Amino acid sequence: MELLQCNELNQARKAPHAAIGQVLIEALPYIRKFEGKTFVIKYGGAAMKDACLKNIFAQNVTLLRKVGIKIVLVHGGGDAITKTAEKLGLNSRFLHGRRVTDKEMISVIQMTLAGKVNQDIVQLISEHGGKAVGVSGLDADTIKAMPHPNAEKLGLVGEVEQINTSYIDLLCRAGLIPVIAPIGFDEEGNIYNINADDAASSIAIALKAEKLIYVSDVEGIHVGERILKTISKTEAADFIEQGIISGGMIPKVLSAFKTLDSGVGKIHLIDGKATHSLLLEIFTHEGVGTQFIAEQESDHY
Repeated sequence: MELLQCNELNQARKAPHAAIGQVLIEALPYIRKFEGKTFVIKYGGAAMKDACLKNIFAQNVTLLRKVGIKIVLVHGGGDAITKTAEKLGLNSRFLHGRRVTDKEMISVIQMTLAGKVNQDIVQLISEHGGKAVGVSGLDADTIKAMPHPNAEKLGLVGEVEQINTSYIDLLCRAGLIPVIAPIGFDEEGNIYNINADDAASSIAIALKAEKLIYVSDVEGIHVGERILKTISKTEAADFIEQGIISGGMIPKVLSAFKTLDSGVGKIHLIDGKATHSLLLEIFTHEGVGTQFIAEQESDHY
């Protein structure tokens, strides 16, 4: 009886180690497949606010870079901008989800987004052993912008006109992680506030990235109670027509497939509130969010 109990105890002790080993083995083909490839990650939502989630995200990004994946990080920071503006006595106004941006507000955005928010991310990655460099769209002419079609009401809100990839490529080849604040400029020297999702999409297209990953507060695309692991362009069109995909999710889905059509390999939508969701989405067969693909296929690569 004592021997049986001892064997059972040993098996119980081995079980967690076996599970960890299985996860690592499952990750191996993905690590081999993606070594040397470029992932653009748009970082936003709760993962940017909660201290624990921020640390986990920095660990995950560092691990991805350490296994040979080129990481380009594009971040938001709307809440931080609003708080800084309030401290300076400026009111934040929004129109159709866009921040109305005058000359005073664009100064706040530069100071906050390209300053503290950007550098806090860089520092956190550094603390976990990664090597990151803060970049704004103004550096090395990285993001050339043009006024938003509704600029008369929105002010200095811009759209991406062109991405200059030379500086990003240089940093990636040096083993660094570019952390990009989505601010752009035009030939007349005007500075523009750029939507982070749009900037990430444009950068992914320009870099011909293997993946564009949106880390947000959304678990993925829901169909009833189920989260779709994979969605193709044809399926998305059907779901929109049936009203299964509706409201604010429609432009996100359409934008994702427009980005795919422009040459990005795959797009992933994951929940940054879920622990290690970035690694689980990339390195496991099932994933944890929704991947967007041009046509349906059998695996989660």
